[in-house]
Amino acid sequence: MSFNLPSLKVKPEHVSNIEPQEGPFGVPNPLVAGLAATKNKLGMSHPLEVSERSFHLNQDKMNMAMLRNIQGLHAPLKLTMEMKFTSKIGHLPFLQRSNFQNDVLSGRHLEIGFEDILNTPELREVAGQPHAVVERSLGIL
Repeated sequence: MSFNLPSLKVKPEHVSNIEPQEGPFGVPNPLVAGLAATKNKLGMSHPLEVSERSFHLNQDKMNMAMLRNIQGLHAPLKLTMEMKFTSKIGHLPFLQRSNFQNDVLSGRHLEIGFEDILNTPELREVAGQPHAVVERSLGIL
């Protein structure tokens, strides 16, 4: 509901894309353009990097194929529907989402991974102020 009022957020008149400046060796300077700009130009750091990125996807496909061969078509369809339903469960933005139900359905609750030990930013234990987090998610701040 805008009530035809102007937005409180300041928006630029026109958006222009700033291209990163190339350094002396054809690689953007990370001090000027940031590390994200240099990562796009670099290749894979290790041959197994692509395989590791798609490990869980490949494992899920293999498990679904095996489940279909053993129990029939209904079993992977039911499991896929349950996983889709668990991914759509809503929560307030300031509450951390564990996604434990989806991990149980996929069998990942038995594994200890990188995120369990080094704690990724979305799993941090520090909670923000609820009002500020909700307003930020709604685009008010």
